[in-house]
Amino acid sequence: MDIFSIFTLCGGLAFFLYGINLMSSGLEKVAGGRLEGLLKKMTSNPVKSFTLGAVITAIIQSSSAVTVMLIGLVNSGIMNLSQTVTVIIGANLGTTITAWMLSLTAIQETAGIFFKLLKPETFSPVLAFIGIIMLMAAKSNKRKNVGTIFIGFAILMFGMETMSGAMSPLADMPSFRNAMIAFTNPILGFLVGMVITMIIQSSSASIGILQALTLVAGVSWEVAIPIILGQNLGTCISAVLASIGVNTNAKRVAGIHVIYNILSVGICFPAFIIINSIIDIPNIHTNINPFGIAGFHTVYNIFTAFMLLPFVKLIENLAIKFIPDKVENEEQDVLLDDRLLLVPTFAVSECNKQTIKMAELVEFNFITSTKMLKSYHEKKAEQIKSNEILIDKYEDKLDSFLIKLSGKDLSEEDSNKISQILLAISDFERIGDHASYILKIAEKLKESEKKLSDEAVEELKVIVHAVSEIFMVTTEAYKTDNLQLAQEVEPLEAVIKKIIRKVKNRHIQRLKDGLCTAEVSFMFSDLMNDLRRIAAHCGNIATSVIQLYDKSIDKHEYNHRNKDEDIEFINRYENYKSRFSVSRKEQEHNVQV
Repeated sequence: MDIFSIFTLCGGLAFFLYGINLMSSGLEKVAGGRLEGLLKKMTSNPVKSFTLGAVITAIIQSSSAVTVMLIGLVNSGIMNLSQTVTVIIGANLGTTITAWMLSLTAIQETAGIFFKLLKPETFSPVLAFIGIIMLMAAKSNKRKNVGTIFIGFAILMFGMETMSGAMSPLADMPSFRNAMIAFTNPILGFLVGMVITMIIQSSSASIGILQALTLVAGVSWEVAIPIILGQNLGTCISAVLASIGVNTNAKRVAGIHVIYNILSVGICFPAFIIINSIIDIPNIHTNINPFGIAGFHTVYNIFTAFMLLPFVKLIENLAIKFIPDKVENEEQDVLLDDRLLLVPTFAVSECNKQTIKMAELVEFNFITSTKMLKSYHEKKAEQIKSNEILIDKYEDKLDSFLIKLSGKDLSEEDSNKISQILLAISDFERIGDHASYILKIAEKLKESEKKLSDEAVEELKVIVHAVSEIFMVTTEAYKTDNLQLAQEVEPLEAVIKKIIRKVKNRHIQRLKDGLCTAEVSFMFSDLMNDLRRIAAHCGNIATSVIQLYDKSIDKHEYNHRNKDEDIEFINRYENYKSRFSVSRKEQEHNVQV
């Protein structure tokens, strides 16, 4: 094996790793909302979490990536530690699917026509051809993503075949045969498998290298088994590196990954050595093929999963024991950990969840601040101020994280969702600001010991009721991406604007008639402006939901279209107009304000 074969081997490994990355990226995009739906089912139920870990890993083709994501989730406070244990166990099983795909290269030329069709060198070129046509000609992003999967798989298999070709001279080298004899020492084989996996940080890739080696040189079961066990332990390095600079609970996620793999290997590796030394295991000295490697890898992970699933709590407690709480300077949960960027679809889902949490804080501030106009409470005022600081933090963190996320390779669906979230967080933050302004008006009314006139109070009740409804409808439309609810916002906003204009004109007349003071008049006018702007921001958020369903809609053109011919808009407008009325009752006013 000369220097050129080594170059070819490196090139094959590069194609192999790139193919895995390309294929998993396409699979993730095609999964889209379905992956998001799976992620929402993360619970402490061991069976669900185990299945979820296996499924997600099968989709994104990397147990290390899943563990790193879990570290990011725990570091962000989105998941708790106990939820991650069975997900990690499931992830170890899910990663075995890659070895089965690679084992197709072992199909012999002498096999029947059906099996020859399954051989990668037979169908990979066809998949690559179909994939490139889909990428160039398809208009649908979903079809382009399917094309990416096909091309990624073809590149993956090309890399596998290139590595096999580069290693073929090893079969005739006496030094290689001697090395294989040395590898009958299980400890040496275990260490080699672990170190190689730690270097390339991918157990799928290191197993692929081993499978490629078995195609061109004789590797016995006795040599392969310790190497595979070492590869399973070596994959922990990614989680360990990802745990640097995170909080204690997030470090424990990496600890769980390491402890689980140590326990798995710690039970199976000594058992293999003892059994192999006592009895002559049938066929242990015969050569293994890629199918055998995939089969052993799967059986090993199934066996260890079901062996250790009953001891989930013990694994968690061991992680807590080895990584104790810090007495001082404990890191706080971060809003969104950059490790979530590993899987953009997942990151988009979490950004949306955080935006909903932000909206809930804004809702509390708005509802509470309007109630403070009637009855002021110091503790509630402090809570509003505290929430406002948190709302600003949400906007800042979400905005910077979404900008990073927008630079990733995204599906059209995820790209549109990011645009919607960016618009929504700005509007929610501004609604939060207006809630703070309303609180300040309540404070001024309390300090001045002045009150609004009875008529102004009645008008204000109607407007606050209408603005509260538009905010509730808007947030529910945003949370559920409900088009019908989003379409309710615009007509209600139009009604609110008309009511506020009418009320402002009446208040000016009251000021002229001496029924209210200038100081209170200014506060009332500011209050109307804040409520009108809250309704306008709700309109912006609702429009962003509508744009998800019709991407051709331009916000400015949509808001300024001719509504006289829009029957649905007119019907909704008339309905809200009848519900929210500020018709003046004939009454004598002799009100001191």
